[in-house]
Amino acid sequence: MYDCIIVGAGPAGATAAYHLSKAGHQVLLLDAAELPRYKPCGGGVSPQVAQWFDFDFSPAISVKVRKVRYTFNLADPIEAELPAEKALWMVRRDEFDYFIVQQAQKQGATLKDSTKVQGIENQGDHWQVNTSQGPVQGRFLIAADGARGSMTKWLGFPQRRYKLAAALEAEPRLEVPNEPVVHFDLGLIQQGYLWNFPKADGYSIGGGVFRSGPQRKQDLRTPVADYAAAFDVDASTVQHFGHPIFIWDGPQTLHTHRAVLAGEAACVVDPFTAEGIRPSIFSGMKAAQAIAQALQGSGTALEAYTHTMNQEWGEEMRWARRLARLVYQAPALAYKAGVKRPSSTLTMVKIFCGEVSYGEVAHRAIRRLSAGLLS
Repeated sequence: MYDCIIVGAGPAGATAAYHLSKAGHQVLLLDAAELPRYKPCGGGVSPQVAQWFDFDFSPAISVKVRKVRYTFNLADPIEAELPAEKALWMVRRDEFDYFIVQQAQKQGATLKDSTKVQGIENQGDHWQVNTSQGPVQGRFLIAADGARGSMTKWLGFPQRRYKLAAALEAEPRLEVPNEPVVHFDLGLIQQGYLWNFPKADGYSIGGGVFRSGPQRKQDLRTPVADYAAAFDVDASTVQHFGHPIFIWDGPQTLHTHRAVLAGEAACVVDPFTAEGIRPSIFSGMKAAQAIAQALQGSGTALEAYTHTMNQEWGEEMRWARRLARLVYQAPALAYKAGVKRPSSTLTMVKIFCGEVSYGEVAHRAIRRLSAGLLS
């Protein structure tokens, strides 16, 4: 009988496993894939996540990047440089996710990868999880099996609130300059943006549509190929990976009987940047805290988890959603009045690092962009 069974060994599940195991609880971490496993993802990580752990992430960071370059429709470039302490982490998800899993194992967590969950049974004071390797029992559950996982359906969450976004990525393995640069393009894709994130041995080149509407069904392959060509990459020679993204779309219930949702299963992705790693780790940490309190006898801990996510994360995302609406509806104006301002990059990095909130900066950004739209 485990204290907690966690389904999904991504950033949310691995984080929850680490913190619960460190607190002395018996944890089972399940994943259908053999770890480490490839995960299509830009791989940009906020250095803020280091504050939530007591180990060094250096072995899992491919490169740290201080230069950011923007274009609008591949033209009108502008560059910005970040302070050394705010350098962005670029990671490969197979290495990064598995690194956190390994730290959880060092704290005593049990990992069963290559183990597919086939169903769950409510046993009153515990759950039985039926897997391809046989049944296991746990007093509590954390569902962290991603946007397309089955746990939310089995736990009775058919009406999660989210906006469905889409991304397409290619990862050519090429020589990277000594001073790597993060690239963004606004304009080539409607209701989203394109990116080129460097790694130690290549790039993640991709694009995503992050606002719902008729443009959501646009072809991503052509603009991604055009963007890749700007870096002398022939996209036709590189394997592409498409995947859906569950973007936060307002307050929702994230707990049920002896179980909580975390990570993209909880629809935590940022509606403005489509950042998913930091919010997934945040939700995994908060889920672990809630389960630990429930194991100590708190009857309101899981409900408090829902409240915490809706307040501490959801309130931020309310402002992110408003900013996304303005920027993606008027990208040319947003580029001219927002992106090209010398302070904009540092402001966004401070948001990314949790030093300022969306609400603090969104008021003036919305006023500035709204004034431009009216004129």
